[in-house]
Amino acid sequence: MFETLSDRLARTLAALRGSGRLTESNIRNAVRDVRMALLEADVALPVVKAFTEQVRARALGAEVLKSLTPGQAFIKIVHDELVAVMGAGDAEFNLRAEPPAVILLAGLQGAGKTTSAAKIARHLQERLHKKTALVSTDVYRPAAREQLQKLAAEIGAAYLAPPSDGPVDIVQAAVEEARKQLFDVLIVDTAGRLHVDEAMMQEAQRIHAAVQPVETLFVVDAMAGQDAANAAAEFGHALPLTGVILTKADGDARGGAALSVRHITGAPIKFLGVGEKTGALEVFHVERLASRILGMGDVVSLVEETQRSVDQEKAAKLADKIKKGRGFDLEDFREQLQQMLKMGGIGALLDKLPGGARIPEQAKTQFGDRELRHQIAIINSMTPRERRRPEIINGSRRRRIAAGSGTQVQAVNRLLKQYDQLSRVMKQMAGGGMARMLRGLKGGLPPGVA
Repeated sequence: MFETLSDRLARTLAALRGSGRLTESNIRNAVRDVRMALLEADVALPVVKAFTEQVRARALGAEVLKSLTPGQAFIKIVHDELVAVMGAGDAEFNLRAEPPAVILLAGLQGAGKTTSAAKIARHLQERLHKKTALVSTDVYRPAAREQLQKLAAEIGAAYLAPPSDGPVDIVQAAVEEARKQLFDVLIVDTAGRLHVDEAMMQEAQRIHAAVQPVETLFVVDAMAGQDAANAAAEFGHALPLTGVILTKADGDARGGAALSVRHITGAPIKFLGVGEKTGALEVFHVERLASRILGMGDVVSLVEETQRSVDQEKAAKLADKIKKGRGFDLEDFREQLQQMLKMGGIGALLDKLPGGARIPEQAKTQFGDRELRHQIAIINSMTPRERRRPEIINGSRRRRIAAGSGTQVQAVNRLLKQYDQLSRVMKQMAGGGMARMLRGLKGGLPPGVA
């Protein structure tokens, strides 16, 4: 989402990073470049002005001009101000209320409210173990309620459909039904419009007054740019917002919405929608995102994602298998590819590593979801015997595997080469090669470094 902004800031900050001394002149130039980068990212003008003024004031102060590493000090200021403008949000919901605790979603049509409702329900069920129900008050958009009902069934949540056509009547009946069935949380998906209008706001206000939600979340499309800022201002005036969900953050949006909505609404960003699937919801960590924008990576989120996605039991079995010297076959390789796919592919992992955001997008797509699915399809086209004994895969077998997986023989050859390289690494680790390598490294390390 922040690729363009990251590239511009990286070029600006790289020129300062190695500077032995900063002057008012080069600080002024750097601040001007930062301002242009933010405007190109479609950040709202009032936010840009406030941000750059604060950066300039701090940069001209003693903390930079007297620093031993002024370039690094300036980068820290930009990082701190990015954190300040996006706000230190609290992703935890305030669910301390008599059940059911009501979460109300509001926003424009097409922002992703219905999908976000299902994502939040899944988050509450899997992370907080809450018994969750959903209800839609959208009586205008065709099949809106059917869409939410289908998503609820997909994640194993309840869908409530009171026999009423009025939005306020629907939500009041849903609250009563949720109370009877002892649900912990009721998520209300409201109707949207193509643009902000008075009728829409009045309806949202009536629904809010009827159920008194513990959380009122504004759902906004990250690709909306300046329109997102305008919509945020309107909703912020009409409703007491407690948080923001930024959707489509995995797209080619320039990131302006993320840097604007907090400043405009005063409500913290709680989640980022990073895909269409119900599991594609990331908790918003402002300091981590600021680090990613500045090309510093987000290793903490990478570790957390790995812990959630990797099947620990299967990983332990594979480690035990390799340790005992029983080899690493294509079944194991397929398992690793599937784990990687669950984490969004290598491209998604690279984005969280320091400098990963500056890797060309074309290079990332070579190892994205599509490539991983092709590799898994190739292995699926093999017989069980071929997966256990890849050495028997000759030319005719390769042609059959390629035809069965809808790929070319070259793709099969490439996968087998990757497998062979990984298999050799595994054998070295099983045979103590890793220990020998570490011992060799220790000889060249400085004293006291293990």
